[in-house]
Amino acid sequence: DTGAVEIEQFHMVDDCGTVINPLLAEGQVEGGVAQGIAQALFEEMIYSDDGQPLTSTLVDYLAPSAADIPELTSIGRTTTVTPHNTLGAKGIGESGAIGAPPAVINAVVDALSGFGVKHVEMPATPQKIWNLMNGREG
Repeated sequence: DTGAVEIEQFHMVDDCGTVINPLLAEGQVEGGVAQGIAQALFEEMIYSDDGQPLTSTLVDYLAPSAADIPELTSIGRTTTVTPHNTLGAKGIGESGAIGAPPAVINAVVDALSGFGVKHVEMPATPQKIWNLMNGREG
């Protein structure tokens, strides 16, 4: 009714090779997912008609708080050791941030398919979604 997105579950699987510090690895995944969800649902640079940025500070730019980001339902891990270093470790900080935006947007598109929606621009704000649900341009 409102166009607001509520993420009920979020599952994540990563592969950072040899895990050196499990707690830090989990924090990196959770932080990346939070960034990705923020990109998909909240963060947007808005400009005036003459090209001036209207979201030039964090007061204007809608950055979510921890309360706006759901707890990860599960974090899975596969381990494929890389041969490119002696530790067998790979980067992990990007995994959540790269995978979360398309996962969230595809879930939104799927939820709106009954309205004939096939594409949703990021961020999928409540106003954009409400417009799409009511046959208006997002």
